[in-house]
Amino acid sequence: MNVVDSSGWLEYFADGPNADFFAPAIEKAGDLLIPTLSLYEVFKRVLQQKGEGEALQAIAVMHQGVVVDLDAVLALNAAKTSVELGLPMADSIMLATARAYGATLWTQDADFEDIEGVRYIQKP
Repeated sequence: MNVVDSSGWLEYFADGPNADFFAPAIEKAGDLLIPTLSLYEVFKRVLQQKGEGEALQAIAVMHQGVVVDLDAVLALNAAKTSVELGLPMADSIMLATARAYGATLWTQDADFEDIEGVRYIQKP
């Protein structure tokens, strides 16, 4: 199972320099978990940059995976993760979601560089 954080989705949709790094996780939709926070962040950014039509198309692609709601248990685990690792809220929710499902988190966010269970690539 895989979780791709919002920066990875945005890189993939923009066909940025690291898009090929995220492609294997994103294109294997049967093993893909989508935190609801990712839907929010990706929709917002694409809406700002490209408009509502493209934002909705991005969300349609994301919905090919399994959407994971932020429930009370996941929220509390994310808070503990945030305190333990010094991560911001969004990052801790992504990591807690991946850990809850035994998934790998794919990211280019430097906050995750040396964290177990994370596939990290440096932003160009």
